Amino acid sequence: MKKLFQNGYIALIITVLIISVFIIDCKKDDNPVKYPYGIFPDTVVNLQGLNSAFDDYNSTAYQLSGALSLIFSSNRKSSGGQFDLEQGLITFNFNQTNGAFDLNTGMTQDAYLSKLIETAVTPGNDFGPYRLYSSIDGLEYLILSSENIDGNLDLTYCKNVPQYGSNIPVIDGPYPVKLLNTDFDDAYLTFDLHQDSAYFTSNVDGNFDIYVKTRPAGKDISTWFDSDYDVSSAVTSINSSSDDKCPMVYNKFMVFTSDRPGGYGGFDLYYSFFNNGEWSAPVNFGPKINTESDEYRPLIGYHSSFSNIFMIFSSNRTGGNGGFDLYFTGIDIPKLN
Repeated sequence: MKKLFQNGYIALIITVLIISVFIIDCKKDDNPVKYPYGIFPDTVVNLQGLNSAFDDYNSTAYQLSGALSLIFSSNRKSSGGQFDLEQGLITFNFNQTNGAFDLNTGMTQDAYLSKLIETAVTPGNDFGPYRLYSSIDGLEYLILSSENIDGNLDLTYCKNVPQYGSNIPVIDGPYPVKLLNTDFDDAYLTFDLHQDSAYFTSNVDGNFDIYVKTRPAGKDISTWFDSDYDVSSAVTSINSSSDDKCPMVYNKFMVFTSDRPGGYGGFDLYYSFFNNGEWSAPVNFGPKINTESDEYRPLIGYHSSFSNIFMIFSSNRTGGNGGFDLYFTGIDIPKLN
């Protein structure tokens, strides 16, 4: 009887230990989330599903909820001739358990975007598409850099009420941005966070520089664009004696491209901060992003569940599909010194 009791006692101890281990293991698995925020990897990825053997660049994103609807400029339809607009989709997933990031790309034929592109394109080359929703007037805008009859680039825009469901809204345009256009090349417009200021590129003074125009309070975007031409201010703290182009603003952070001396070759990507009323001296992104080839027209985007932001840019570096390709990378906004 005593031996039986001892054996039972030992069995009970073993059972308790097994149950304890099981409970501990269950507690370990109660919260499988090891990464509360997603991370866009800082490796540079070729967006294979969007690129062709020709030049694909100048993209714009609108929805940033795990799926990015892109409109970008490409000369694929003309086999390397005229640049028109194409549309595509980037989808991404981040595994919060193991930190794996998955990115997929492909061309699309969305009915609304197709109508938007059909309305916006001009007989000449079309570059630098930029989309935004304006809370000032409740309208969506697509702004382009389009070649005019003289062969120079003008800023043009289309506008429409936002799309709801499957209903395709009426799209008005394209109209010239009379406020900013000169007899030279004016291109690559972007707005700041509150749409108070528009930044763009122009060679009105010789080489390409970045300019800024401040919107009067209470004036909606299209009324402002339709105003008579008024001289814009050069962003002197950023501009150089070389070509400085393609600004893109995210909060108080600007990225742009430049072929100034001291880079890695051709056009490189640079960044600057808005601090104490002016933009800081530009900083090169370095060799993780820039190459001996050209890095061009950056686009900044974000996702509220990710701890960093992403950048899409164009490059004619070796290893691509041919000509300029679109690339994707995650970046941490550098700290202001």
